[in-house]
Amino acid sequence: MKQLLLIFSLALAGTASAQQKVAPDSLRTVEAACGQCRFGLPGKGCDLAVRFGGKAYFVDGTSIDKHGDAHAADGFCKAVRQARVKGSVVDGRFKATHFEVLPAVKKS
Repeated sequence: MKQLLLIFSLALAGTASAQQKVAPDSLRTVEAACGQCRFGLPGKGCDLAVRFGGKAYFVDGTSIDKHGDAHAADGFCKAVRQARVKGSVVDGRFKATHFEVLPAVKKS
């Protein structure tokens, strides 16, 4: 019986770690950029990613091309931007239900 409880507890712990809420039912500000160009994630090409809690995740639910020219001076391949997001981390990827890029901070 103790072994069965231990196995059940470990199974629940594994499920909890595979899916992490970013901020339940609220928006959160994160860093957003090209995962390969700015965050050093593996892969070829340019794919949207977010970084929070010291870790970067590729994004599902939107794409790098839906937010302007990625290769412009303030684009995701050239600059790390701030974004307001809602979603969760599932299987190592950020599943966005809301993704809003904040205006670029102009340097004076």
